[in-house]
Amino acid sequence: MSSITFERDFDPAHGQAVPIGDSVRRLTAPNGGPFTFHGTNSYIIGRGTVAVLDPGPDDPVHIEALLEATRGERISHILVTHTHRDHSPGAALLKARTGAILLGEGPHRLARPMTTGEAHRLDASSDTDFMPDRRLVDGERIEGDGWALTAIATPGHAANHLAFALEGSPLLFSGDHVMKWATTIVAPPDGAMTDYMASLDRLGERPETIYLPGHGGPVEDAPGFVRALKAHRRMREAAIVERISRGDRTIAEIVAAIYRDTPSALHGAAALSVLAHIEDLVERDRLLAPEGVTLAGIFEPAA
Repeated sequence: MSSITFERDFDPAHGQAVPIGDSVRRLTAPNGGPFTFHGTNSYIIGRGTVAVLDPGPDDPVHIEALLEATRGERISHILVTHTHRDHSPGAALLKARTGAILLGEGPHRLARPMTTGEAHRLDASSDTDFMPDRRLVDGERIEGDGWALTAIATPGHAANHLAFALEGSPLLFSGDHVMKWATTIVAPPDGAMTDYMASLDRLGERPETIYLPGHGGPVEDAPGFVRALKAHRRMREAAIVERISRGDRTIAEIVAAIYRDTPSALHGAAALSVLAHIEDLVERDRLLAPEGVTLAGIFEPAA
């Protein structure tokens, strides 16, 4: 089984466009935090007439930095990987300044219906105002002046998550689905572990070797990293099954045992990840939920 190493050595160079090859520039928004690392990466694709992928949060300063970085060029397309507030709200600001067409999978939606009494714990992070000018479908090609991208449906972290492959290059923009600095949060009902793992399988079958993620630096040897990431998730799953077999009946108990080396400030996110794994295990008949009782009731996430 592969092991995984996360790397936190990354210079965000806030306010500066960092070139990545001949046709891509990265500009990192100054919205760093425990779930965004040093900030959200916006990518400028092409030269002359360009696309901007993930304009980031509702931050006029970052939008001005994007406009400055593309001074003398025309922004023709704005693309969004998914509708979390660290990625998509800036799209409306940038569209208002440029008139570019806004593209994404669609408005924000949950991966599954909410159960009775369940709280949507990521509600504050959801950009429910986002509406693309054109909705993209899996496999759709978006073409600009000297560049072309293919949209790849990668639900899991968010139900409407897309990755984008840059034609004629080894690059894939992986959004929050695969990142080098940490594992991706999968938080029901906003996301789903079953979808997330299936999307990892999809990416693992593709030829791209370098991923440009929504946070942190490039993922090199991407196929190998995806394999290790899948193994890491399966190890977490096995640990959860073991804790349940030992008698744990709340997510708080499971988190305390298997995330004991994780800072307590991140235990809320860990609890949601455990719930996502449990839902996936039930769906695959690895765990049995008693009839008439919801998972949220049995495995109550830590507060």
